[in-house]
Amino acid sequence: MDYISTRDASRTTYKFTDILLSGLAPDGGLYMPVEYPQISGETLTQWRTLLAEKGYAALAAEILKLYIDDIPAADIEAITARAYRTPVFETEDIVPVTRIDEHLLIAHLSDGPTAAFKDMAMQLLGELFEYELARRDETINILGATSGDTGSSAEYAMRGRKGIRVFMLTPAGRMTPFQQAQMFGLDDPNIFNIALDGVFDDCQDVVKEVNADAEFKKQYRIGAVNSINWARLLAQTVYYVSTYLRVTENNSEKLSFSVPTGNFGDICAGHVARQMGLPIDRLIVATNENDVLNDFFTNGKYIPRSAAETVATSSPSMDISKASNFERFIFDVLDRDAERTAQYFGVDVKQGGFSLEGEDYRAKVRDTYGFLSGKSTHADRLVTIRETKNNFDVMIDPHTADGVKVARDWQDSVETDIVVLETALPVKFSDTIVEATGEAPATPERFAGIMDAERFVTDLPNDAEQVKQFIADSIAAVDVK
Repeated sequence: MDYISTRDASRTTYKFTDILLSGLAPDGGLYMPVEYPQISGETLTQWRTLLAEKGYAALAAEILKLYIDDIPAADIEAITARAYRTPVFETEDIVPVTRIDEHLLIAHLSDGPTAAFKDMAMQLLGELFEYELARRDETINILGATSGDTGSSAEYAMRGRKGIRVFMLTPAGRMTPFQQAQMFGLDDPNIFNIALDGVFDDCQDVVKEVNADAEFKKQYRIGAVNSINWARLLAQTVYYVSTYLRVTENNSEKLSFSVPTGNFGDICAGHVARQMGLPIDRLIVATNENDVLNDFFTNGKYIPRSAAETVATSSPSMDISKASNFERFIFDVLDRDAERTAQYFGVDVKQGGFSLEGEDYRAKVRDTYGFLSGKSTHADRLVTIRETKNNFDVMIDPHTADGVKVARDWQDSVETDIVVLETALPVKFSDTIVEATGEAPATPERFAGIMDAERFVTDLPNDAEQVKQFIADSIAAVDVK
């Protein structure tokens, strides 16, 4: 399997372990497989038995092997076995699924070490990074941006690993106290938290600006764990497959997914799984008040908003107005036209956005690719959290509530059961849970005392040059070999 950039018309190819460590492509594009491997009915049947008998890690290995030919198969199996195991995850199923009502289910993605779905990819990424860096006798300095959960998941996955430093940008004051405590409470010498004066999109822009400095990136070996890293999406396709196999009884059944998303990473993995042939009917994009993606799926216009226009909401991990992974989807919608993709995302987005109104996008996006969308507000979240608790005795976090609300909006129009992908445990958003239900969410034993820990974080202005200087100084001060 080879990989190409979404913006490279010459279609230069790369191997998996090269794109694993490099993040963005040299031209600013995102890496994609040259083609999607196809899942046959026979393969799905084999995987159904494999999941039942050997578990999630074994299934993950088989899916990864379809996309990775420069790591031996036995090593891939060992990597997934280390990534997806108890007690790293709370349950043997790794991603258990529960039914809420006759047509609605929840896939629980929050049983990992930071109680967020990001653990599903980050635990694998940590193993892959450490493995490949050891093979090459190299080090890497991970630069990322987080609106809440990516940062803590990355740091918990990478803490203490040889050859790896993590520099994580966070929007100052924009995360919940629990999210801040998870990240800023870590004092591992290879972990560096940076609170940037701005919103998440500012943090993401700084990451891109640093990556665009080819000389700096090469000298300091800058890598990425944000969802621009293809390996994360690859890891996320596994739980679409495992959920489908757990919920259905045979391969003739279809399933739909409602996915809370701001950066389009989690649902892009569903797009990949659907393109591989997994019997997915609909992929439902659930946004909060920052509804740029819902606007696109409604009217064909992708108009990212400025930092000033990005609203602080009660589902803060989705307070994003520039969806990093959206370029991957549009690349496919444009029949992999790299020149048009480069124009849209390299030029037009910077000048305000682009529109696919006149290109019969509705039929293609909705029928060919199966996408629907909807929006949820703070008032919707409160009602959904309260009703889910009162009616089904299930407590959900605000982001998952967005997914449930939008799923219910489409329930009468979708012919299949809908699985909502859980985002995080409610404890991470206690204030909203109390507002909705009048009671505080339970705190898992593994997080006891987390709010009392000392904080380790550096405040910096929204300035890429100052971030680069901090990175250079920190690398000089801390040896990770």
